[in-house]
Amino acid sequence: MTELQQVKTQGWKNILKLIVPYFIGVGSIQLIAFAILGFDYSKLKDLHETPFQLLMLTGFNAAGTYLIIWIFRKYVDKKSFVSLGFYKMHISKDVSLGLIIGFSLMLFAIISLLLTNQIKFVKSELNILDLIYTIGLFTFVAFSEELLLRGYILNNLMASFNDKTALIISAVLFSLMHAPNPSFNIIAMMNLFLTGLLFGLPYLYTKSLWFPIALHFSWNLFQSLFGFNVSGKDTYSIIAIKHLIENIWNGGDFGFEASILCILFQLIAIPIVYWFFYKRVESTTITA
Repeated sequence: MTELQQVKTQGWKNILKLIVPYFIGVGSIQLIAFAILGFDYSKLKDLHETPFQLLMLTGFNAAGTYLIIWIFRKYVDKKSFVSLGFYKMHISKDVSLGLIIGFSLMLFAIISLLLTNQIKFVKSELNILDLIYTIGLFTFVAFSEELLLRGYILNNLMASFNDKTALIISAVLFSLMHAPNPSFNIIAMMNLFLTGLLFGLPYLYTKSLWFPIALHFSWNLFQSLFGFNVSGKDTYSIIAIKHLIENIWNGGDFGFEASILCILFQLIAIPIVYWFFYKRVESTTITA
């Protein structure tokens, strides 16, 4: 095997090496979190976590993800942690754009479903403490999932395959990662695949995680606050809504991510995001 071939195979091999240590390491840290919170291990399936408990669990998960990937990046990949996507360029622009797109998509979602009588407004109630916990929860979720899926897995896949193939594989993995969630179905799988493309596409051009982290955070947060379940999980909402009939247009118990409307919105958003980041890289190249 030539040196070039060794470099190309090393990326996907690094991912395979990560699997067992990741599940053991993060799983062990999760057990510590369960013990601290006083959960009964025999009743975890029937557990209904409070916003604070969810924050704690996702915080421990994010810490475990960070630790394992930091170790692998330093000692297996032999590269800097920053090179996973934490560069200083365009931070404010990428974060702002991610927050705006996530908010806009979920705002269009709830307005569209209200206007078409797919959902009904029930009430609105603000709990500041639960809101703070929920913001923290989705910050940890966005950081840990993007660090793992885009930062480590997509980064290494790009070393072994062409960019399009790497993106598609990472999007498939992102979709399948949510398969154990309640009410997961084929439409949810399709939507989450498209979401993997939407989150990962800018990474091909920028190698930066700031945009996907911000978009992931905003997507989940406003989906939750506007009353939808988030990937099948019921989290804190400011607005309470009711599905008049659970169907493929509103997503039912899985949330908006299991709706046909979400597919349509993403098919519009993906080329817009592609155009924005492609133009940025193109203008930078011309200027240089």
